[in-house]
Amino acid sequence: MRALRLRCENSAMNFQKIIVPVAGLAAIVLAYRYYGWPGVAAVATALVMWLLLHFTRVMQVLKRATNRPIGYVDSAVMLNAKLKPGMTLLHVIAMTRALGELQSAKDEQPELFRWTDGTQSHVTCTFVGGKLTQHALFRPDQPSS
Repeated sequence: MRALRLRCENSAMNFQKIIVPVAGLAAIVLAYRYYGWPGVAAVATALVMWLLLHFTRVMQVLKRATNRPIGYVDSAVMLNAKLKPGMTLLHVIAMTRALGELQSAKDEQPELFRWTDGTQSHVTCTFVGGKLTQHALFRPDQPSS
């Protein structure tokens, strides 16, 4: 059952990789059909602006993450509370302001990343196709005082 779910999520991710360029191309074709070359120029400008905004966001997130140790988060409990299935890896990196510590083999699906805080509590996240599928919080036993 789990393998079927992973296969469906991968096919949805592949569908998203195809639909965005096709939608952009369709917008350009429709702009040409209804408005001619000025319409193509307007739609192409809007698409380039969207790409630049996305690129700028990715660079800002990664720039903030360079100032923190890999796999570190201020509070693993707060991170666990904020996580929701379907979040992208980029969104999680933006929330933690740190790259996650890779726990799985490189370039293998699903990807496992871990963020640990100062109390050695950690959140392990599973990403399939760049989207969060599950996460688990581990808190070490506190010695009784």
